[in-house]
Amino acid sequence: MPTDHERMLSEIFSVSEEIYKDMSDDVSDTDHTKVFEYITRLGKTLSESDRTSFWKWDKRNHTLWTAAAVGADKIIIPDNTGLVGKALAEKRVIITNDPYSDPDFNSAVDKKTGYVTKSILVMPVADVNGEFIGAYQAINKLGSDGKFGDEDVRRLSLAAVICGIALESETFLDESHHDKLTQLKNRMGFYSDFSKRYLKLVETGKKLSLFICDIDKFKRINDTYGHNAGDEVLKHTAALLGTCCGENDGIYRWGGEEFVMIMTDADKQTCIDKAEEIRVKIMESVCHAEGNDIKLTLSFGVSEFDSNRTIEENISSADEKLYTAKESGRNRVVF
Repeated sequence: MPTDHERMLSEIFSVSEEIYKDMSDDVSDTDHTKVFEYITRLGKTLSESDRTSFWKWDKRNHTLWTAAAVGADKIIIPDNTGLVGKALAEKRVIITNDPYSDPDFNSAVDKKTGYVTKSILVMPVADVNGEFIGAYQAINKLGSDGKFGDEDVRRLSLAAVICGIALESETFLDESHHDKLTQLKNRMGFYSDFSKRYLKLVETGKKLSLFICDIDKFKRINDTYGHNAGDEVLKHTAALLGTCCGENDGIYRWGGEEFVMIMTDADKQTCIDKAEEIRVKIMESVCHAEGNDIKLTLSFGVSEFDSNRTIEENISSADEKLYTAKESGRNRVVF
């Protein structure tokens, strides 16, 4: 009969083999979810706990969320709450073997699910520069006393280090898909989303529509008010577009002063109506920049996605209509 130590080593090697095989597969999907799931399983084995979860720190949205969780669905919380938030704020490992007496413990999930938390170990995870980017959490130590201790921290550090490397890679990928000025996804982010999300909808017969819009006379804004004001106009436009974007839709900075919105389960008329709604809102808004109140307008080209054409051809179709909108007087929607 294998000993407990031998069983643990066997499980560690088994998970390691799965990670290696998955990472070696020739797949187009660059999502790290599977890797996080494997490493979370590894942490569960190493810490001998009932549940484990790996929390990603989304500094852009000031939230923490479980990139992978063993025994729980995805949970999103503000980054200044809970024991995970505390561990990141104080930059230290936190152990509590009496969580219901800890004021920082969030018992809402337990109340909702009926689960009883008896012990928690939270270990912050850092990148190679020492910046904390997430946390590893183990819940309910298995064994006689059910309490976490220093030995569990030592063991869990292996999984935490590996998770930190994987998360840093994912964070770098995520940042490369976002425009730093507007915080919208960029053209690279668009193509990534299209291959992972939108193409699947097209293949199942769902309708997609899109528009491409352009800030009218943006060069004149830069020349008149300066490039700092121009940056504020771009951020103002991106923010307004973001508020008009549906939960399952996407808004992207295409480049320069151009933006693209793709709408799911929407025909051309729905997209035309959305573009007109945004056109009016932008026209009626005021951008406050560098002590100036700047008025601006947008021109739009709308197209329903044609599954018989490439994504580039579909974008080009909308872009041709945008060109017509610009040439015919600006501040209008052409379809």
